[in-house]
Amino acid sequence: MSRFLIRRLLGAIPLLFGVAVISFMLMQVAPGGPDATYARSPRMTDERLQALREKMGLDQSIPVQFVKWIQNLLRGDLGSSYVQNRPVTQVIQDAFPNTLLLVTVGLILALVFALLFGVLAAVNPYGWFDNVTALISYFGLAMPVFWFGLMLQILFSVKLGWLPSSGLHDPQNPGVLDTLEHLVLPAVTLAIGSIAVWSRYIRSSTIETLQHDYVRTARAKGLSDRSVLSRHVLRNSLTSFITVAAIDIPLYLTGVVFIETVFSLPGMGRLFYDSLTRRDYPVLMGILMFSATLIIIGNLIADLIYAKLDPRVSFE
Repeated sequence: MSRFLIRRLLGAIPLLFGVAVISFMLMQVAPGGPDATYARSPRMTDERLQALREKMGLDQSIPVQFVKWIQNLLRGDLGSSYVQNRPVTQVIQDAFPNTLLLVTVGLILALVFALLFGVLAAVNPYGWFDNVTALISYFGLAMPVFWFGLMLQILFSVKLGWLPSSGLHDPQNPGVLDTLEHLVLPAVTLAIGSIAVWSRYIRSSTIETLQHDYVRTARAKGLSDRSVLSRHVLRNSLTSFITVAAIDIPLYLTGVVFIETVFSLPGMGRLFYDSLTRRDYPVLMGILMFSATLIIIGNLIADLIYAKLDPRVSFE
């Protein structure tokens, strides 16, 4: 186990370095920047602009800027936001808990309904329930995330008035229930794509597992269908599903950009969108590095869960 973790951590170093290089170069070739933003001010003179460039280190060569950025990165310093004039680490710390809450609720919904739909469809393949879930899956794969979120807002917020349309809290009525009410629509929007994919994969994996000899043997011993599913089928079906889920979960970081923008949630996705439109490049680079680290950690956790479910997997 320890050797496996060390190998994975050492392998993550060149990967993160590559992300750092690509992120830095993309920000260098991107239009605008802090000097261009301040240059549009009518009160900005050439002397003040040059002093500002020297203060930010923008007058130095690109290799020198990159080396200094890497040195600061190793110390946990991601720079300062051009727009908010605050350390990037503080900006990310304020936004990440909201995104983590949204992703957690979305993942729980996706796992519960994907498992429910997939297993029930596999028990009676090509039946009416299987056909309905297949139709829902095709619909979930075909529609854009932002469009689905807007439709939910129009239906449940504007037309019916059941749920809030935006934000994460009601300042006049704060509380856990209020937060959950605000999370219902964005979490469902985030989960619908994963439900569509995961439910069909669980269905196929469960049907394949049900045809194995050990399942027939368990049934021949008199075990009920519920016991066969819970003790023999689901464990083996979920083992292969973990790999698919681990690949899809990083895509949530892409989905939250649209969802948090549509629902006006103060999370990482909204922060990325606002920083992109305002050309706040230190925040963008910080988000990219932070997201890459989360993806690596997520894949490592998925490997550990996979090995826990399947004794045949060895870390040696």
